[in-house]
Amino acid sequence: MPRAIGVFGGAFAPFHNGHLRLAIEARDALGLQQVRLIPTAHPPHRPDSRVSAARRLEWLRLAVRRERGLVPDDRELLRDGPSFTIETLIELREQFPQAALVLLMGADAFRHLHTWRRWEELLEYGHIAVFSRPGAAPEASVETRSVLSRRRAPDIEALLASTAGRWLAFEPPMLDISSTRIRRLLRQGRSVRGLVPDAILNAMTPADRSALTQDDDATTH
Repeated sequence: MPRAIGVFGGAFAPFHNGHLRLAIEARDALGLQQVRLIPTAHPPHRPDSRVSAARRLEWLRLAVRRERGLVPDDRELLRDGPSFTIETLIELREQFPQAALVLLMGADAFRHLHTWRRWEELLEYGHIAVFSRPGAAPEASVETRSVLSRRRAPDIEALLASTAGRWLAFEPPMLDISSTRIRRLLRQGRSVRGLVPDAILNAMTPADRSALTQDDDATTH
């Protein structure tokens, strides 16, 4: 059984090289045996992607099939209703009762954590690792500060000493790639080679490209 598992969710519309590199950096920096990559089916805070969840999962599998420890996870596609992270963590805790679960999130998401469903319970089921660019320390919102101030881990060793309950900031090298930019380039008929894994580009049909260009640019980064 893995000792530490990363949990990395998103619309992945499309899954791009920034996502891929971040998952690899988190795996290596945090000593994770797995990173579960979880496409959202129905994100509660933004419109659904015009690309089906099944198709986005297929792209994800193509992109990571040769990467050690990166595991596509379809659990949010199998649930009805909005894709709430707390429900995903509860399911993972039941599946991996002895593992440290580490929810990976960006600084923007961390700053708006108080808007997440049952956010106070997230640390009952796992840890949070907040990634940010060098020199841009993540900031907790006023609503979450009193809880999170007592739960910050001083280092990775302290974080992984338990299965849940703490949070940590880390600054991995990050590629300056966003799904928003990729969709914009596709609308303009320009190449996205180098931004998206070749395995996805080679599988992408004209219908896929058309669906991506119709996505709301607020769907994901």
